[in-house]
Amino acid sequence: MSADATTGVAVRTDKISWRCLLVVFGRIGLLSFGGPAAQIALMHRVLVDEERWLAEDRFLGALSFCMLLPGPEAMQLATYAGWQLRGVRGGLIAGLLFVVPGALVVLALAMAYMAFGHVPLMQWVFLGIKAAVLVIVVEALLRVAKKALARTVHWVIAGLAFVAIFFLGVPFPLIVLAAGIVGYWFLGQAAAPSVAPAARRSAASASSTTVTIVLWLAIWWAPLMLLSAAGGQDILVQIGNFFSRLAVVTFGGAYAVLAYLAQDVVTQHGWLSAGEMMDGLGLAETTPGPLILVTEFVGYIAAYRAGGPGLGIAGAVVTLWVTFVPCFLWIFAGAPYIEWIIAQPRLRGALTAITAAVVGVILNLSLWFALHVLFAGLEKRELGPVTLLAPQWQTLDWRVLVIGAVSAVMLLWKHQSLMRTLGLAALLGILLNQV
Repeated sequence: MSADATTGVAVRTDKISWRCLLVVFGRIGLLSFGGPAAQIALMHRVLVDEERWLAEDRFLGALSFCMLLPGPEAMQLATYAGWQLRGVRGGLIAGLLFVVPGALVVLALAMAYMAFGHVPLMQWVFLGIKAAVLVIVVEALLRVAKKALARTVHWVIAGLAFVAIFFLGVPFPLIVLAAGIVGYWFLGQAAAPSVAPAARRSAASASSTTVTIVLWLAIWWAPLMLLSAAGGQDILVQIGNFFSRLAVVTFGGAYAVLAYLAQDVVTQHGWLSAGEMMDGLGLAETTPGPLILVTEFVGYIAAYRAGGPGLGIAGAVVTLWVTFVPCFLWIFAGAPYIEWIIAQPRLRGALTAITAAVVGVILNLSLWFALHVLFAGLEKRELGPVTLLAPQWQTLDWRVLVIGAVSAVMLLWKHQSLMRTLGLAALLGILLNQV
């Protein structure tokens, strides 16, 4: 045992057995409901408070590092914890156990959705879930905005990001890139380092890091190259390329991912409708694992429509591969440098600017979802470079208003659990369709 410098609590220094690692991270994977905040809290309770495998300062430092990365920070934090305890194999075990249980459930639900989703009862259930999901996205917007918009410049960045994506249709990756550049050059000096200067040096060698990067890039890209060279299904190549790009630009968590999905998957590729995107988010909200597993739902449906259930499963597998393999690359290449990276003011400045931009992106997502869920008819109007979605007011669905209001009371006022709220919304969807 050694004492945690932050809390004074003893931390285990003995080698963790593989069996113990499997049991603990398996339990985390099965219980990881409720989005990244709940998942990170669960890992903190298990790894820091109960098992005492990680010191408080190391856990918080790793969390700051994971928030600098694209992709699901909770899954990356689990991977880092496993790496810290038992090296690369430990990181693989921890990361896979965090993802695989939820991925299997989402695949089963996606298959059932395509097989039975057009039955009237299922449509009524999903009507209620969509209304509740709209409130969930608004709640996420409020939560992220409270943390991200600490200064006037953050509000300006968020407003510009919203205008760019909602009115001008600027692609999400360009918004992230622009915000990162602004934060790096203009906000970096205001971001104070979180660790002492003595901790800024890294013992990792450039050669070992290069080997790690090349190896994981090959693991990431080799299947896509084989699919393309073999003249495989075009839809699988398209899915692989699209979600590979997504894995590089999705700073800000799952709700930022959804904004990118809504813009490209629905409006550009036409793989899903807006309603199906909402259904997928509702399913992902009710399963363990990272919320970004909604991408698996998208991959399955896109491939299913091109070739049936078999190709749908292949689409889901390709989506999972290109979504989560990059997470292992970021962690295994960056973990040895973690204390140095999080001490860099300019990197932290870029992160704060990107996070502020994500608030504007999530606001766009909230309005986009609201229009598509509340109204059966929308008209696209173009005024020069500006594009507007105008609702047809006679198509307003009063049932969504009622269920949304009840869900808002449950989540925002009564602070009820997500599962209970979604369950009540689904029940109301059935009951109100009998009126």
